Amino acid sequence: MNLRDIKKDIDYILSAFIEDCSVVAAVNSKVSEEKATALCEEAVDLYNELRDKVGKVEGSAKEYYNNLRKELLEKSDALYEKLSEAIKKA
Repeated sequence: MNLRDIKKDIDYILSAFIEDCSVVAAVNSKVSEEKATALCEEAVDLYNELRDKVGKVEGSAKEYYNNLRKELLEKSDALYEKLSEAIKKA
Protein backbone atom coordinates (compact mmCIF):
# COMPACT_ATOMS: atom_id res chain seq x y z
CA MET A 1 0.00 0.00 0.00
CA ASN A 2 1.40 3.36 -0.95
CA LEU A 3 0.27 6.95 -1.13
CA ARG A 4 -0.83 6.79 -4.76
CA ASP A 5 -2.90 3.64 -4.22
CA ILE A 6 -4.77 4.98 -1.21
CA LYS A 7 -5.56 8.22 -3.04
CA LYS A 8 -6.92 6.24 -6.00
CA ASP A 9 -9.00 4.07 -3.67
CA ILE A 10 -10.52 7.09 -1.96
CA ASP A 11 -11.32 8.71 -5.30
CA TYR A 12 -12.79 5.56 -6.84
CA ILE A 13 -14.93 4.37 -3.94
CA LEU A 14 -16.44 7.72 -3.06
CA SER A 15 -16.96 8.71 -6.70
CA ALA A 16 -18.81 5.44 -7.26
CA PHE A 17 -21.00 6.13 -4.23
CA ILE A 18 -21.88 9.63 -5.46
CA GLU A 19 -22.71 8.20 -8.88
CA ASP A 20 -24.92 5.55 -7.26
CA CYS A 21 -26.78 8.24 -5.31
CA SER A 22 -27.36 10.18 -8.51
CA VAL A 23 -28.67 7.11 -10.31
CA VAL A 24 -31.01 6.23 -7.45
CA ALA A 25 -32.38 9.78 -7.35
CA ALA A 26 -32.90 9.78 -11.12
CA VAL A 27 -34.43 6.32 -11.43
CA ASN A 28 -36.43 5.98 -8.24
CA SER A 29 -38.78 8.92 -7.93
CA LYS A 30 -39.84 7.77 -4.46
CA VAL A 31 -36.40 8.50 -3.00
CA SER A 32 -36.30 12.17 -2.19
CA GLU A 33 -33.71 14.21 -4.00
CA GLU A 34 -32.90 15.93 -0.70
CA LYS A 35 -31.95 12.60 0.89
CA ALA A 36 -29.73 11.69 -2.07
CA THR A 37 -28.11 15.12 -1.98
CA ALA A 38 -27.48 14.85 1.76
CA LEU A 39 -25.79 11.48 1.25
CA CYS A 40 -23.65 12.93 -1.55
CA GLU A 41 -22.61 15.79 0.71
CA GLU A 42 -21.71 13.29 3.42
CA ALA A 43 -19.56 11.41 0.89
CA VAL A 44 -17.80 14.63 -0.13
CA ASP A 45 -17.11 15.41 3.53
CA LEU A 46 -15.67 11.93 3.99
CA TYR A 47 -13.56 12.40 0.86
CA ASN A 48 -12.13 15.66 2.19
CA GLU A 49 -11.50 14.14 5.63
CA LEU A 50 -9.66 11.12 4.25
CA ARG A 51 -7.64 13.12 1.72
CA ASP A 52 -6.51 15.39 4.55
CA LYS A 53 -5.42 12.34 6.54
CA VAL A 54 -3.46 10.86 3.63
CA GLY A 55 -0.64 13.37 3.93
CA LYS A 56 -0.33 13.12 7.70
CA VAL A 57 1.42 9.78 8.15
CA GLU A 58 1.96 8.87 11.78
CA GLY A 59 4.39 6.05 12.52
CA SER A 60 4.75 3.24 9.99
CA ALA A 61 3.46 4.32 6.59
CA LYS A 62 2.28 0.82 5.69
CA GLU A 63 0.30 0.42 8.90
CA TYR A 64 -1.09 3.96 8.65
CA TYR A 65 -2.33 3.43 5.08
CA ASN A 66 -3.82 0.04 5.96
CA ASN A 67 -5.77 1.66 8.81
CA LEU A 68 -6.84 4.48 6.50
CA ARG A 69 -8.07 1.99 3.92
CA LYS A 70 -9.98 0.12 6.64
CA GLU A 71 -11.59 3.41 7.72
CA LEU A 72 -12.50 4.18 4.10
CA LEU A 73 -14.19 0.82 3.66
CA GLU A 74 -16.07 0.98 6.96
CA LYS A 75 -17.36 4.51 6.41
CA SER A 76 -18.27 3.96 2.76
CA ASP A 77 -20.12 0.80 3.79
CA ALA A 78 -22.06 2.88 6.31
CA LEU A 79 -22.96 5.33 3.54
CA TYR A 80 -24.23 2.48 1.37
CA GLU A 81 -26.31 1.24 4.30
CA LYS A 82 -27.92 4.68 4.58
CA LEU A 83 -28.63 4.69 0.85
CA SER A 84 -30.14 1.23 1.12
CA GLU A 85 -32.38 2.35 3.98
CA ALA A 86 -33.54 5.37 1.98
CA ILE A 87 -34.49 3.06 -0.90
CA LYS A 88 -36.31 0.63 1.40
CA LYS A 89 -38.31 3.45 3.00
CA ALA A 90 -39.33 4.82 -0.39
